[in-house]
Amino acid sequence: MVKCQTPTVNCQTMGEVRHEIDRIDRALVALLAERQTYIEQAGLIKGERDAVIDQPRIEDVIAKVLAESDAQGLSRDIAEPVWRLLMDRSIAHEFAVFDAKKKAAG
Repeated sequence: MVKCQTPTVNCQTMGEVRHEIDRIDRALVALLAERQTYIEQAGLIKGERDAVIDQPRIEDVIAKVLAESDAQGLSRDIAEPVWRLLMDRSIAHEFAVFDAKKKAAG
């Protein structure tokens, strides 16, 4: 039976570490699914396809993520590429939502 709970010093086996990583992954998936709903709403709200990519907003998000990463002790070498990929895939999803909306509108 896995009994490890945060903080990480309580983990004494790889099974316990993996259990905690799996727990965190489930929480991250839930948060990403919630974030996706807002990406979808943005695709429905925006009136022009050119508005889907907003480079100043992308850089603002990165700046905020890096500041929070510093505050939380997350390596910038992990945070920045993860968020840039997340935003890239989110933009692709938003394009799909936007295009589906335009297609449905005829």
